[in-house]
Amino acid sequence: MPLEDLSDREIRVLEAVIQVYIETAEPAGSQTVAQRFPLGVSSATIRNTMSDLEEKGFLYHPHTSAGRIPTDRAYRWYVDNFTRLAPPSTEDQRLLHAELTLSRSAVEEILRRAAQVLGVLTHELGVAVAPALDAVMLERLDLVKVSSDRLLLVFHLQSGALRTIFVQVPGTMPNEVVQRVAQILNERLAGLTLQQIRTTLTERLRDADRSEHERELLNIFIEEGEEIFGLPSGPESVVLGSAQMLAGQPEFATSGRIRDLLALTERRDLLQQALSTRRTAGLTITIGGEHNDSRLTGFTLVTSSYRSGDLCGVIGVIGPTRMPYDKIIGLVDHTSRMVEGLME
Repeated sequence: MPLEDLSDREIRVLEAVIQVYIETAEPAGSQTVAQRFPLGVSSATIRNTMSDLEEKGFLYHPHTSAGRIPTDRAYRWYVDNFTRLAPPSTEDQRLLHAELTLSRSAVEEILRRAAQVLGVLTHELGVAVAPALDAVMLERLDLVKVSSDRLLLVFHLQSGALRTIFVQVPGTMPNEVVQRVAQILNERLAGLTLQQIRTTLTERLRDADRSEHERELLNIFIEEGEEIFGLPSGPESVVLGSAQMLAGQPEFATSGRIRDLLALTERRDLLQQALSTRRTAGLTITIGGEHNDSRLTGFTLVTSSYRSGDLCGVIGVIGPTRMPYDKIIGLVDHTSRMVEGLME
């Protein structure tokens, strides 16, 4: 509902109720609103206005309380009309900078730290999605022998991304063979995207005239190329911070709600589906019943996409619909910009 469909008094009362509930997690009564906000009207008038707002779908009335609670519609109205993108406090910016620049790290570690510190600063659950890598170019790869039957394959990707995967090999593979195959792979695959590598791998490696051991190792890459060069982009690409801060919110005081929270953290496929569509969406806020999946209707998801070259992903927080939207939007946006800077 646009602002012009609410009277000036309804606007001021609704904003007051939302602020009271965000701060206290308690239903807002007319007397509380009258005492805390200089609205220039009596508590009886405020109570009548709250009843009007309830009829219009902005507030609801719990059976055990005389106060009102904002609906998802009220929070959407509040976010669209009253939230402003403001930078985090100097102290919060300092903490973010200290945590994210602790040392030069791979993208996954940057995202893990970012999700963790966002959770601490917002008291919500920090979430992130690692970049989709199909369109990212391979700069080089390294093969490191870690045991007699296992190699560590290290991908050095464009924009500084680093990925590792273990490759099983039969029997003992001499070090010189491992290094020679690494050289062949780099000569034939560097400069291609992972998608291009998967679709042309057999053609690019088939004609390599090599020794028996080299051919044996190259055949492993040919036969298992889809798996080896198909780096994670599903549920395993979702990064979560600690749920401890979110569990302390009043909304999760009951065992049933705690089970909902635990189920959410265990269902990374659900979060991956909700987050993956946001890779290029900028700042996005989805509140309660706006989610496509009914299992997320009790939560608000605030995210911002990040991009560096061909790498793009999402970072943000998920929590109850009652949240300090101004603060959280500013923190999420600032953090996504920091992640972009660290990936350059």
